[in-house]
Amino acid sequence: MPAVKAFLPWLAVLAVVLLLSALRLRPLATAVSLGWLAWCVWTWFRPTRRRSG
Repeated sequence: MPAVKAFLPWLAVLAVVLLLSALRLRPLATAVSLGWLAWCVWTWFRPTRRRSG
């Protein structure tokens, strides 16, 4: 079940993008997609915080 929970945000974003595209709001769907991609890249590659001490 934890594997399913890991995919819920991805599926939610995919559903939103598909819905916006179906409603012919493709610029908004593109913005959502690019925002999600930027957030994913940021969380994967963000610099780690170093502890001072």
